[in-house]
Amino acid sequence: MNPKERLIVALDVDTGEKAAALASKLKDDAGAFKIGFELFSSCGPSVVKEISSSGGRVFLDLKFHDIPNTVSKAAVSVTRLGVFMFNVHALGGYDMMKKTSDAVSAEASRLKIARPKILAVTILTSMDQKALESVGISDKMEREVLKLAELAKSASLDGVVASPAEAAAIRQRCGEDFIIVTPGVRPAWAEAGDQKRVATPKEAIANGATYIVAGRPVTEAADPAGAAKKILKEISI
Repeated sequence: MNPKERLIVALDVDTGEKAAALASKLKDDAGAFKIGFELFSSCGPSVVKEISSSGGRVFLDLKFHDIPNTVSKAAVSVTRLGVFMFNVHALGGYDMMKKTSDAVSAEASRLKIARPKILAVTILTSMDQKALESVGISDKMEREVLKLAELAKSASLDGVVASPAEAAAIRQRCGEDFIIVTPGVRPAWAEAGDQKRVATPKEAIANGATYIVAGRPVTEAADPAGAAKKILKEISI
């Protein structure tokens, strides 16, 4: 993969106009754009269609977590939007993930379109060991993440969202074809913000990440395209 393909820019803005402007500025430097809760809640499916129609691949980051029937039906609707990738929560369990994978495969086949990649969110990168224990999970962070990654793989999902800190262990355990998307990526020249388990772009790729997600260090920069180019240069070395 070339560096551009590996970079996913998070469009964490509140209007379609802002998202479209950023996507236009970054189209030559980003392999995909992440649309999350803020933008999707503001604009709905139309913003996915707008970014896609302009040539941008969309990673829809809505972290579905509900009963298997509800999530699988939502995933079918997402498939019809033509996204490149979307995610669910691994803590939803095997049945939820497997039913979703099967439903998406069937819908993509029916529509004769590429099946979107499905990822499972393991443990949010804003959480540390203390936060994990506060919600009743006593396992060490890496063990819990690996357990969830293996569960996702057994349910026929394509990969996981995990912090750069666990990427190497997941790569070793789940194989070379398993997709690892790492948020919590902060260049050395950027602030960590509310992320706890962070790494530089170069470290994340070296640890085994397939894709890295960069948000504020790019989108809030005075020159977003310039910031993206700095990240691409870093992961090219």
